[in-house]
Amino acid sequence: MDFESSDPPAGPRREDVLPATAAAAVKVVIVGGFGVGKTTLVGSVSEIRPLTTEETMTQAGVGVDDTAGVERKSSTTVAMDFGRISINEELVLYLFGTPGQQRFWFLWHGLFEGALGAVVLVDTRRLEVSFDVIGRLEERGVPFVVAVNSFPAAPEYPLDELRAALDLPASVPLVQCDARRRDSSRDVLMTLMRYLHSLAVAPEAS
Repeated sequence: MDFESSDPPAGPRREDVLPATAAAAVKVVIVGGFGVGKTTLVGSVSEIRPLTTEETMTQAGVGVDDTAGVERKSSTTVAMDFGRISINEELVLYLFGTPGQQRFWFLWHGLFEGALGAVVLVDTRRLEVSFDVIGRLEERGVPFVVAVNSFPAAPEYPLDELRAALDLPASVPLVQCDARRRDSSRDVLMTLMRYLHSLAVAPEAS
């Protein structure tokens, strides 16, 4: 027996549908230490409703997660964040934000599969949490740019001093950003795209 229903057929929302003009999709990973703003960046720049896996922090993490400098943080990403942004009519970026706590870093292996490049978010209040993150990217040979996220009352340093502190090669882009702002987050992604393009054309030029 057939039943009629007044409910509309299930399907994606209009804003979630991939543009018909999209010809290429690129996977980008947003990485960084605990509480540097990865979920915020993905959420601010995504043109679709971002997928997040944030859970409330509990006593189970006391003594395990390093919360120095971010004591007020009450939730954390336990798997990944996901978003999408169209750079132009043909190029779409799929954004995957990684969990920041080291106990969840085993998930990075899957998240980096097929990734063309990465953005490393840095907090000047806790610069040391970025060292292992950058080291892992260098070991994997993943091209990346570094974005210094602006936090209220965070110390400010010239970019050349931060480059030296992070031991970054001169060729790796280092920029300031505010992960809460869509335009600023988009500029970071555009910096990564330009960097990846320069790496792609360099062998041809030589």
